[in-house]
Amino acid sequence: MIGDVVAVIGDRAAAFELGIVSHVFGLDRSDDGLPTHDFAVCTLRPGLVPTTSGFSIAVEHGVERIATSDLVTVPAWPQLDAPVPPQVLEALRHAVARGAQVLSVCTGTFLPAAAGLLDGRRAATHWQFTDLLAERFPGVDVDRDVLYVEDGPILTSAGAAAGIDACLHVVRREYGAATANALARRMVVPAHRSGGQAQFVETPVPAPRTTYELSGLIDWIQGHLDQPLTVPALAARAAMSPRTFARRFKAVTGTTPHRWLLDQRLHLVEELLETTDLPIEAVAARAGFGSAATLRHHFAARRGVGPAAHRHTFRTEHQGADARR
Repeated sequence: MIGDVVAVIGDRAAAFELGIVSHVFGLDRSDDGLPTHDFAVCTLRPGLVPTTSGFSIAVEHGVERIATSDLVTVPAWPQLDAPVPPQVLEALRHAVARGAQVLSVCTGTFLPAAAGLLDGRRAATHWQFTDLLAERFPGVDVDRDVLYVEDGPILTSAGAAAGIDACLHVVRREYGAATANALARRMVVPAHRSGGQAQFVETPVPAPRTTYELSGLIDWIQGHLDQPLTVPALAARAAMSPRTFARRFKAVTGTTPHRWLLDQRLHLVEELLETTDLPIEAVAARAGFGSAATLRHHFAARRGVGPAAHRHTFRTEHQGADARR
């Protein structure tokens, strides 16, 4: 379990991206039954650090704070034209060598890349900087089409809001789907977004009318995942032709109705596996997969393990963590 989390900033801090990791890992939500962390912000020269938003923040810790962390977060790094201080790069290398994880947001990806931690690994960053990342670090496999990507101990994410997706992914992986969903509800954000950066590059803001037309339908779908939901049936419910519906759905969600529906069903399966003792057949029925065989096929293809193995691993890890507390 992740207990100690640190955010690394430079001579200037990206306020929004720092706020994301602080909001997920720095707030005490124990009254709601959500996990808490020992969270801190560090920089090479502690003191008042200006932000890109016109105000300054007081930072108490130097980069030696990285040495105790389980998760090192690197918010967007505004100083891309200046070399990264070698002390910061060395601290990142030592952190990974002793088993810590690194999570970067937006241009924060340039730090683990500069430390050599992304050589031979897939990585994401904001779409405006993917070419620069590939040019500076040819050993990095830059993925331009994802919101975030996890490769080994390094999790990199795209533009600012994709950092929320990446942080929730960490929460989901460490504490389970129910905890991630509860935190997402508190933050009033989706627990998981399908699709990649292309949806934002091509259409930064979906047409308000389209979004409004489908918001009610999307809410309805999430409450009826156990039903046989086909594109023609959903299109009829939205009073659209199947072709128009598929096009508008992708404009809003960034993916196809089939892919989005599969993602929603798999997230429901995760939560049911982690929070109930329902047989796999019952889980399959509740999530709309029809049979345990179909559920096993899709779950293993997407998660890498079968549903029974996921339940066993989740229960074992969490029972061990509870015993250590």
